[in-house]
Amino acid sequence: MGSTSAPKGCDPSISSIYYNLCDLTTVWGVVVEAVAAAGVVTSFVLFIILMASLPFVTNKKRKGMVALQAGILIFTLGLFGLTFAFIVGRYSTSCAARRFLFGVLFAGCLACLAMHGLWLALLERRGRGPRSWMLCLGALGLWLVEVIIKTEWLVITVVRSPSLTIPDLTCGIDNQDFVMSLIYVMVLLLAVVLMPVPSLTHKNKQWRRDGAFILVTGLLTLAIWVAWIVMYIHGNRVVGNPSWDDPTLAVAVVSNAWVFLFLYTIPEICLLTQEDPDQEQPHDGDPVYPARSLIYDSILKEPEPPHQKVFIENKAFSMDESPTVPAKPVSPYGAYNGQVRSAVYQPTEIALIAKGLTKMDQETRIPRATSPSLNPGSGGGAPAPPAESLPA
Repeated sequence: MGSTSAPKGCDPSISSIYYNLCDLTTVWGVVVEAVAAAGVVTSFVLFIILMASLPFVTNKKRKGMVALQAGILIFTLGLFGLTFAFIVGRYSTSCAARRFLFGVLFAGCLACLAMHGLWLALLERRGRGPRSWMLCLGALGLWLVEVIIKTEWLVITVVRSPSLTIPDLTCGIDNQDFVMSLIYVMVLLLAVVLMPVPSLTHKNKQWRRDGAFILVTGLLTLAIWVAWIVMYIHGNRVVGNPSWDDPTLAVAVVSNAWVFLFLYTIPEICLLTQEDPDQEQPHDGDPVYPARSLIYDSILKEPEPPHQKVFIENKAFSMDESPTVPAKPVSPYGAYNGQVRSAVYQPTEIALIAKGLTKMDQETRIPRATSPSLNPGSGGGAPAPPAESLPA
């Protein structure tokens, strides 16, 4: 396998099947390798951030989606790793990994997206969605169907080969057969596009955005799949370069994996710490401070005895006022609206004087001027002076 005619950038001692990883003249291999390696690191970092953000998630509905988002990150990480299987040359192990993992990894990502879209649709229709463990079981069931399909297909095609020592027989599969083996994955992709459509009319903006993220991710994934299928089946043959099959699949896998990260995973992680809009909705339109305090409202509701009078104590003047008792007892603080003390009504001096005169008029009687009594025995004041002492 070693050769002295190794391409530029490759060591002569390495195997020829790895030349695409180091050949500087084959630009696509080096570029796709770098992009896939960056995707592996990004997926791992996002997974750590997702797990670290879990204790700070207060929205129980979003917290239930963390398991699906973690599953998408794991399968996306697998897609970035699968890219290297399409960069290296064809041999029995790489061909088996291509044929089995391509559909299995994509089915895992699409199953999680489909269950998230289903949860949003049920939330819009019934006001609440299934529990998180039910969503995880549903995604697991959808993914296991593809695992069974790929296992059966791989066993049938490998057992049919007379020998596994010849790499061409293990990798000898038509492009049409490879695409036809992905029919179930295409059905999942169609479900991802259709599931979030009802949630776009949700009353809460937060859930509409989640539906939009899933829908855009599904549409762009569908566009990538249409492009690589056309090139893989028909385009490369028309151009006359069948050797472009591996670059076509490698670019499709790595680009679709980045779509999952940029259009779904990263936005969903950024929205984890938001509050639940369904819990905030009943408080919409209510003032932050009520017009009346609950304490004073309870005072108004409690009837007072008819003989009880309400007194207002003004510390500035240290005076008690006892206004007339109204027909219906009203708290003096009934108009309290939560403002500062400077905004509370304070009686002026004129009001105090006026009310003081009223009080005096009610409780005491103003003495009237009377003529001095001529009867000395009346005891009313000083005795009258004698008549002769009065001036003429």
